[in-house]
Amino acid sequence: MKATDNKELIKAIEELESTKKINKDYLLESLETALVTAYKKDFDSEENVKVTIDKETGEMHIYSVKDIVKEIENPTTQVLLAEAKKVNKTLKVGDILNIEIVPKDFGRIAAQTAKQVMVQKIREAERDIIYTEYNDKKNEIVTGLIQKADNSVIIMDLGRLEGVMLPKERIPTEHYKVNDKIRAYVIDVEKGIKGMPQAMVSRSHPDFVKKLFEFEIPEIYEGLIEIKSISRDAGYRTKVAVYSTNENIDPVGSCVGQKGIRIQNIINELNGEKIDVIEWNEDPSIFISSALLPAEVKAVDLNEEERFAQVIVPDEQLSLAIGKAGQNARLAAKLTNWKIDIKSVTQFKEMLIEQQSEQEGEEDNAGTEEVQDDIE
Repeated sequence: MKATDNKELIKAIEELESTKKINKDYLLESLETALVTAYKKDFDSEENVKVTIDKETGEMHIYSVKDIVKEIENPTTQVLLAEAKKVNKTLKVGDILNIEIVPKDFGRIAAQTAKQVMVQKIREAERDIIYTEYNDKKNEIVTGLIQKADNSVIIMDLGRLEGVMLPKERIPTEHYKVNDKIRAYVIDVEKGIKGMPQAMVSRSHPDFVKKLFEFEIPEIYEGLIEIKSISRDAGYRTKVAVYSTNENIDPVGSCVGQKGIRIQNIINELNGEKIDVIEWNEDPSIFISSALLPAEVKAVDLNEEERFAQVIVPDEQLSLAIGKAGQNARLAAKLTNWKIDIKSVTQFKEMLIEQQSEQEGEEDNAGTEEVQDDIE
């Protein structure tokens, strides 16, 4: 390359460092490596080659790197000690000698290689910037247009990158169409095809609901109300346990809003998914009873060691407590992190009679008798 070209090269590298935040030394090292590859390819050379570029002037030097030996086995990569001493008398066997070479027409090759390296590094830098930008949005909600919608993967246009929604991250009751504008929760950001970042997004994740609550309920966003836990059957029903240390704040009422306006906005975003907002309580009995709403609970008998709760409900409330296909009981168990067994009053009494007959009149059933007293 000519001296003027060298100066232009350094100027271009410094501009990239300033505008694209690509380290100058990194660019020069990348260019040196690329020039070695280009030299070997264009000159069909098996030599060990080294290229150096002056970081101030851009001046380029190419060296054939040879091992100093007593006897030559490979003249392409080796040189005799006697020849090496003509260059530097202090050299010895085992040292390396750099012999500068000036290959014909290498300036053209260098210019083409420099251009290719610059373009490649600009692309890599832009990908890294996009990755960093969207990685900061992990665990947040983004909005985008659907580009592709079929029975498998949903592809969203999020602006500078694609959002990918896998089948398990979709709400099963929703139907997506191209050009639909939707919101989704960013689970992760990954390097996709050719290094281009992709945001892995979800609408079925429980934390999608949590973020929607933060958007709609200022008290949650400000930390006055805390979401203690969430259990979700995406598209059908979600239970959210909320709590406030401030006695003047009604956590459930604040989340529901006047005439239900706040919770309705979240329900609308989830296309009609039912949401039960429950007040968290440190007393497991109270919390489990609330988690089984809208069913009425008569009594709760706890086994703390196994985190097992025996719940008794009125006969007419049994199906409501269990829910369709066991949904209400399942979500309550996940919300509270307790195993829950639900029985009607009649079922519980029958169980007691059976236990009493098996125990042959032994009166060691004090705990369950107390529950029976509560029921009656």
